[in-house]
Amino acid sequence: MKSLILSLVVVLYLLMTVTYFEPFNQNTNIDSISEKSTETAITNPSFKEDADLIRKTYESQLYTLPAFKSGHYGLRMYRQTLDDKYAAAIWSDMARVASRLNHFSNEVHTPQQISDYATKRINNYLTDTSERSVLRYRVTKDLPEYLYVGVDLLGSMARANEYGLKHQQDAKLREIIGRYDFTEYATDQAMIEAWAAQLANQVYWLKQLGEQDVTKQFIDAFRKTYPDQQDHLLSEQQLTNKIYGLTHIIFAASGYYQHAINEADFQWIYDYYRNNIDMIIERTKEDVIAEVGINFLLADLADDPVVLKTQNAIQKALDREHGLIPSVDGGIDLKNGEHRNVLAIMLLDWQGVHQAPTVNTQPDLFDSMPYGLIAK
Repeated sequence: MKSLILSLVVVLYLLMTVTYFEPFNQNTNIDSISEKSTETAITNPSFKEDADLIRKTYESQLYTLPAFKSGHYGLRMYRQTLDDKYAAAIWSDMARVASRLNHFSNEVHTPQQISDYATKRINNYLTDTSERSVLRYRVTKDLPEYLYVGVDLLGSMARANEYGLKHQQDAKLREIIGRYDFTEYATDQAMIEAWAAQLANQVYWLKQLGEQDVTKQFIDAFRKTYPDQQDHLLSEQQLTNKIYGLTHIIFAASGYYQHAINEADFQWIYDYYRNNIDMIIERTKEDVIAEVGINFLLADLADDPVVLKTQNAIQKALDREHGLIPSVDGGIDLKNGEHRNVLAIMLLDWQGVHQAPTVNTQPDLFDSMPYGLIAK
């Protein structure tokens, strides 16, 4: 009897053992399960943690970057956080703007000076054989002054204006802008194919400065240049140019992360994103993908499925060893990658819009302004 009971106990124990360890059969063991769990934890950290990782990478070396790059980063981070630790980067950006406007007002303002300056600028494109540079040279060589008035002068004046400042020779610089009818650039299909994002910025900057308002004309021309049903005919470069144009319409309308956007005002853009987000992620690079996601955040659409798709795509692209989003060919240079990485931080750790910094609302940042800039 005792032996029978003992046998039954042994049988029950064996059955329980097989059942309990059954998930680890088929060449699976506890160590491998542990490794998989660790891998999951590593590859799926929170979006904010990834933003912090990129932020740490850049901010540990921020002031080794050129003024334009450190200023670009610092201004965006200040508008997100209102953190005074970016004050030096803001000052660096102001100094860059002041230097450029000083140069233009004193040395590049007559028609001949502008022509010489523009010719030198346009010839720089001859050394770059990329599709974008070839296209820009071809279309802009007949309108070289665009590189002066649109790309260089207008952007610097608009940035000063955003700070609540102007150049001490503001009237002189505005007179230069007034010599040109921007409609010629903003409605030309070939110009849009070469400079879509830049033109989007510039038409809104003109409006911001109280000069020409050609935003509607530009948008109408843009939509005729890039009808949605013809996306499949576009090269990768032209598709990127189109999406950059769309994202920069939203960015420029927001004053670059200073004001919220009303989705209904740009419904055609948001509808396009929703209908094509998978294609955008497949065919464009991380800069573009992040910008699309931020466009939704600017419209207070954080819960839209498009945002999560863009965040997942950016997270997937993160190089955790180097703490940044590398270029499409794997490059990890901080200077060249600043644009896409600051966008990645904003997408993964969005903190809202702030109209800042300005000389009126953050006067401490403007105690010592670079020569040439004054309060407007």
